[in-house]
Amino acid sequence: MNYESAQRWLDDYIAAWLSFDPALIGALFSDDIAYRYHPYDEPYRGRDAVVASWLGEGDDQGGASDVDEPGTFEAHYRPIAVDGTVVVAQGVSSYRDTPDGPIVRVYDNCFVMRFDDAGRCQEFTEFYTQRPASAE
Repeated sequence: MNYESAQRWLDDYIAAWLSFDPALIGALFSDDIAYRYHPYDEPYRGRDAVVASWLGEGDDQGGASDVDEPGTFEAHYRPIAVDGTVVVAQGVSSYRDTPDGPIVRVYDNCFVMRFDDAGRCQEFTEFYTQRPASAE
């Protein structure tokens, strides 16, 4: 991985999240992905489990979020460290209650990821914190 390929993957991650298209989601991850919404979670294991989790299907281990209504989510992430197959990224995710409504929640995100030789994510752990309303 390099900064350019990591940024492409992050852009594809956002596009997949916005689309909730199983093929786009699945293309991001290796067959043996271990995916954590929080660092203390047991990971979702395997591409199919991650896709199902993103779509709100299957066994919810408490980490998955609901499918966002179109126009209520936006995000920007960028890689801040790339070391071989390991990438650390940071960014911001914003949510609205309605597509044209005001932003009601903002999260600062950090992703720690490891990739295979084909550029698919094999390990994904998210760290995030919600900004207080006064800081949004």
